[in-house]
Amino acid sequence: MEAVAAASRIAPLGISGNGRYFLDKQGAPFFWLGDTLWHLYRSFPPADARAVLEDRKAKGFSVVLVMLIGYEPQPAPNTNGDCPWLDGDPARPNERYFEHVDAVMRVACELDLIQVLGVYHKSQDAYYDPARARESARWIARRYRDVPHIIWSMYPEAKRQYLPVVRALAEGLAEGDGGAHWVTVHPDPSPQSSSFLHQEGWLPLNMLQTCIDIEQVYPMTAADYGLTPAKPVVMAEGGYEGVESNRLISPLDIRRQAWWTYLAGGHHVYGHNDNWQAPDRWREWISSPGSTHLRIYREIVTSLREWWTIVPDQSIIARGTGSGLALNAAGRSLAADWALVYLSAPAAVSVRMDRIKASERVAVCWIEPTSGERHQAGTFAYDDVAALQTPAGWQDALILLEAQ
Repeated sequence: MEAVAAASRIAPLGISGNGRYFLDKQGAPFFWLGDTLWHLYRSFPPADARAVLEDRKAKGFSVVLVMLIGYEPQPAPNTNGDCPWLDGDPARPNERYFEHVDAVMRVACELDLIQVLGVYHKSQDAYYDPARARESARWIARRYRDVPHIIWSMYPEAKRQYLPVVRALAEGLAEGDGGAHWVTVHPDPSPQSSSFLHQEGWLPLNMLQTCIDIEQVYPMTAADYGLTPAKPVVMAEGGYEGVESNRLISPLDIRRQAWWTYLAGGHHVYGHNDNWQAPDRWREWISSPGSTHLRIYREIVTSLREWWTIVPDQSIIARGTGSGLALNAAGRSLAADWALVYLSAPAAVSVRMDRIKASERVAVCWIEPTSGERHQAGTFAYDDVAALQTPAGWQDALILLEAQ
């Protein structure tokens, strides 16, 4: 696939020495902000795919999660009417279908976006046994072995009965591309890949899915963060913006999930319900408030000194931790020269200044999560416990503590 291979190249991501965060090709911390664009290769002409991806790039997204074949029990044709397989056989790929994948993939590569590429979904188990899974994966990986923007993924249930197919897929992918790309697992449904695969040597990172149970984002991410050996944790699929399974996931819920993920030590993925339920209506969901708020989320996080050293630390909140949808979360830098508290609903909290490294004074400011605007809340002594109340009219809030 020469055209894609010749696109603007990036090296596969690396992982920090402590196993917590990603590195780019220069060895600098890589900010993982993903979007679930499941239908990108199948339902979008290249021009429309470019419009969607350029929007995501402008909003700070660095990763897109895409299904290569789809997730339906019967694989559907693409926008040109081409099915992925000839005669419904994964071992007989349809060249015309994959030529369209090539064209859309080329756009994502030009924009330097990492593509987490799903090669298998458990809904299609009728087509797969370990031998066929391995053969199919080998062919796919051989085709795209020179595309550096890819991380392979698969979508089994988080049950040991899926291990034979999962391991066969991992082996086939490694055989096809010589181990050039990472292989990860995104359980569908939840919980975490760590629940049955954490010790697999070929698994470089863990992914989890909460679906609409967004209250589980913080505890599930924090649980994976605490595992040994340490691996990056990706909250890969939470509640989709919009109405999903009869539950409204509001822009506030989108912000909650992102900040809970970060303050639990994880890396975040967003989604809009219509981008998989109604991909052809992309002009309607592309500018959703939640996706715009995530641009602000990235700007706030990356403005912090050594933001990648975040350490979850709920002890920063002396009183008012909350729970459920009103959970307040906190973390600090490894050097303890700053701390960040997220209030997921209007709340009164008491915050400990002594969690910042020894300093005569600690500067405190409020940050509005939808705009990034900052308002000084004063300076406090190192041994103070400051009583703070969410500013009037704010749905949620951030409190930044910095050593002076």
